[in-house]
Formats: sequence, C-alpha cells, structure tokens
Amino acid sequence: MLNNIYVAVLHYPMIGKDGKIVTTAVANMDVHDIARTCRTYNVKRYYIVNNLPMQRQIVTRVLNYWRNGFGREYNPSRAEALEVVKLVSYYEDLVEDIANENGVLPLKVFTSAKTRENTISYEKMRKVILSEERPLLILFGTGRGMPLEISETCDFSLEPIRAKSDFNHLSVRSAVAITLDRIIGEDIYQGGK
Repeated sequence: MLNNIYVAVLHYPMIGKDGKIVTTAVANMDVHDIARTCRTYNVKRYYIVNNLPMQRQIVTRVLNYWRNGFGREYNPSRAEALEVVKLVSYYEDLVEDIANENGVLPLKVFTSAKTRENTISYEKMRKVILSEERPLLILFGTGRGMPLEISETCDFSLEPIRAKSDFNHLSVRSAVAITLDRIIGEDIYQGGK
C-alpha cells in the first residue's frame, strides 16, 4: 500500500565505534533532506528517534522554525516537507504510534550496509508494498548501524544498497533516497511492477 509507508531514522539504540550501544547526534541536513525525500515519495511519516533531551530540543527548534512563522513564509515547500516529521524518544514509541494510528502493528523492514543472511531484494519488497494492507515501517540506522535487538523485531531485512563496494558508507539521507526510489520508484505510480 503506497499510502501507508513510514520511514524511521534511529539514533538510539545504535552501535558506536567501540561496539557499545550509543545515541548518535542528529544532523540538521538529515532532518530537512530526508523529510523532502519522504514527501516526494508520499511517505506517511518520517520518524526521528533520539532519546537525548538536548538533541530532541535541537530538532524541535529546527521543526518549529520552518513549520511556523518566518521559516514557513520564507520557504513553504520546506514547511510542507517537514510536516511529515515526528520526533520520538525510543524505537518502541514509534512502533506503538504507528500501531495506534492504524489499529495494527506495522511490518518492519531492517536496512543495513552490511551483507546479511535472509535478505529480501528491492523487487520483492516492492511486491510486498503493493500487496500488503498493513503499514510498512522502513528502519534506517546511524553510527555503526542498528543492533541485533532491532533486527530481531523485524519482519524483513532489505538487501544492502552497495554490498560489493569496497567503500560502503553512504550518508543516511542518501540511503533513504536510494531505498525509496528502488522500492517505490516512479513506475509504481504509473502502474508498473
């Protein structure tokens, strides 16, 4: 169902450089650019998941500036894109929010730059989107990626974008854009499969 897709960028829990669970910082560009990508592909909501009060305060200021007052007047299309953004503290909060809105738990899709077993191709994911009635939540990580505890809650694991590249470190905003284009793409809107 193309009108029931959600995207979440997790900043907690993430794997840090030392292999421990950390909270990563939100990049200002990610707020804007991922929102614009999500709006372009008609994603229902873009969740930013961060549990640190100061990080949440920064995101809230950015959203308030561009959604209200001068920012909205200065750049109405940015304000429109940012309307899809919702800030939550924890992974469980976003799953619960989607379930409350839809009356059913979403199907969860794990993404990673690393090759894993039992991944689903973009083509198969596209077929799931077109045939499934349940909401679909596509999860993106930051830092060194999402921990196993998140992947174990997911229904699908999507194949990496560039699994065989000798340099596989796309920004999360690039990964979101490429992933959405590969699984939704323009031809889906024109009846293609």
